[in-house]
Amino acid sequence: MTSPLVKTASAIRIAVAVAAVIVGIVAEPACAQPAKKSTGYATASDGVRIAYDVYDANGATKPALVFVHGWSCDRSYWKNQVEPLAKKFRVVTVDLAGHGESGVGRKDWTIESFGGDVDAVVNKLGLDHVILIGHSMGGDVVAEAARQLPPKRVVGMIWLDTYKQLGKERSPEMVRARIARFSGNFRDSTRAFVHQLFLPTSNPALVEWVANDMSSAPPDIALAVMYHSFSYNNVMPHTLEAMKLPLIAINPDNSPTDTASMTRYGAEVMIMPGVGHFVMMEDPRRLNQILEHAIDRLSR
Repeated sequence: MTSPLVKTASAIRIAVAVAAVIVGIVAEPACAQPAKKSTGYATASDGVRIAYDVYDANGATKPALVFVHGWSCDRSYWKNQVEPLAKKFRVVTVDLAGHGESGVGRKDWTIESFGGDVDAVVNKLGLDHVILIGHSMGGDVVAEAARQLPPKRVVGMIWLDTYKQLGKERSPEMVRARIARFSGNFRDSTRAFVHQLFLPTSNPALVEWVANDMSSAPPDIALAVMYHSFSYNNVMPHTLEAMKLPLIAINPDNSPTDTASMTRYGAEVMIMPGVGHFVMMEDPRRLNQILEHAIDRLSR
């Protein structure tokens, strides 16, 4: 299964020196004004309150961009994207249940339930022309949200370092072994895990901020979420095949991407060199340019 966006060539490599040439620095519309931020709350199907922010500016056009954070993060991780992109688009950032300012009273912390959180926000706002953007686990969530939303409301999806390979299953034993590394001393294990996600050249202050923030998550929720997130790896190929939505995956080059496996399931891969896992925080200006390029391709 391939989407119209799939290329037969290997990943599009976007280097620092050529990013501005390929993507360009798009001029702001003449009518663009500073984005106005408003905070709202939607109710998920299980009654949990879901917090979100909306950024609107005069002259903003379709599609609406809905940003979904990763494991043990929250909507503040998109702070470097909202203002630049809201000059052209309506931008929405979501706190999944159990994260940020959203409610915690959920029984099952599944990717399917998180997809329902995004569905609830999209429906609350009446969005009908949406690009879903997810970082890390958020890529699983946006795929599940796209599956749950009515057809034709989602234009496409963008993943930020969600998968480097598709189609390789994880056994329950593999998932449990991964989680066992965090269950003894959650805070220290999470801090060590976060440090591994950055490069040696990453900003130390940023590394410490993310490590402290993610390791402060409620361990009971975080471990339950981790189990379902790692397990969703086995479901994702079927989700993509069922939807046949355009998908662009923006991956750092901190480890190899199996482009062939990604292409097999309809993902067009763009490689962003020189950054680690948190691409939106490590080099936001360059990432925003790449995002505008990806948004333009999906919109067309």
